[in-house]
Amino acid sequence: MNKTRIEIKKIENEVKIFIYQDEELIEYYKEDINKKRLEGNIYLGIVKDVLKGMQSAFIDIGEEKNALIHIKDIIPKQSNVTGNVNLDVEQYQIQKLVKPKEKILVQIKRDCDDKKGSRVTKDIKITGKYIVLMPFTEFITVSLKIEDKNERDRLIEIVKKYLPKGFGAIIRTSSKSVEEDKIKSDIEELKNLWKEILNEKEKNEKSEKSEKPIKIYDNNGLIGKLITDFEPMGLEIIADSEETKKYILEEINQDLKISVKDVKDMSEMPRKVWLNCGGFITIDKCEALTAIDVNSGKFTGKSELEDTVLKVNLEATKEIARQIKLRDIGGIIIIDYIDMEKEEDRNKVKEAMIEEIKNDRSKVQVLEFTKLGLLEITRKHILGR
Repeated sequence: MNKTRIEIKKIENEVKIFIYQDEELIEYYKEDINKKRLEGNIYLGIVKDVLKGMQSAFIDIGEEKNALIHIKDIIPKQSNVTGNVNLDVEQYQIQKLVKPKEKILVQIKRDCDDKKGSRVTKDIKITGKYIVLMPFTEFITVSLKIEDKNERDRLIEIVKKYLPKGFGAIIRTSSKSVEEDKIKSDIEELKNLWKEILNEKEKNEKSEKSEKPIKIYDNNGLIGKLITDFEPMGLEIIADSEETKKYILEEINQDLKISVKDVKDMSEMPRKVWLNCGGFITIDKCEALTAIDVNSGKFTGKSELEDTVLKVNLEATKEIARQIKLRDIGGIIIIDYIDMEKEEDRNKVKEAMIEEIKNDRSKVQVLEFTKLGLLEITRKHILGR
């Protein structure tokens, strides 16, 4: 298992987070201190408006903007594969499911931005080190990144053994080859956390402040999410100040080991990235997609032109896979490789990309080369932007 290190640097009102594995920088994120990410937070909200035509409702969660919930995020999940993506919403009427002034327990599934409020769901998910606990769903699913059937079956049997009746779970990639006792412990911690959430909900429903929305559970923003994701990997944390260390221990996890040292700012992400062979790639973010261009640069090679082109394209593939993960590039990605005459060479490049993206924590799909010789990729943002 790769050794993982998170380095945290605070600069004025911004926190920069650098993630290293085996001394290589693999991911980088930043967060505004005054505007923490809300994704994963759970609220006892109040229904403000029900929009019949849109099959949606606005929920006051006590944040700057009201959140939006769609009927697909109210109805219990129909499938453990597609969720409610294919749900025929015409058979439901949202005004019969939620009513103005009604209190509703919701979780933020997509953060707000400058234009829109958050998207919320009644399908609560509580993320642990190895398991995601789902209190209102009875499905058990396994991360697609765990490909071995025997291991998938082993993990499902373990989770079935300790999962309470009426609960579902997502078995995370981090659970691969993990001992039964650790998974059992993770489930117990998540069950206890859910009890605390329900107790807090009941307490606030009975209080004098029950007419106001309230935050029931705080996911601790970006730092909290990343620590949860990487802690199973034997996490080392370095903070650049005692203040940051104190915040993490008090607000996120008091059992973490944190060193206080200088943290080098590695946030500069240049448009042009040089390859070892002398070629380079350029990365340009557009409104609808990200365009990546491969150039031979200073590399001329000592063999046939086709071999030279293939060598540059293969090295570029490895760097492109690293860069899209490092920059958390999402959506449509179009790669303009140096022209390859042979179909065999294009297949080698595509297979190389498929192999490289296996190290990406996010969902990445490698499509086909277009008629113009462009390779299409889609990738989901780690942070669900």
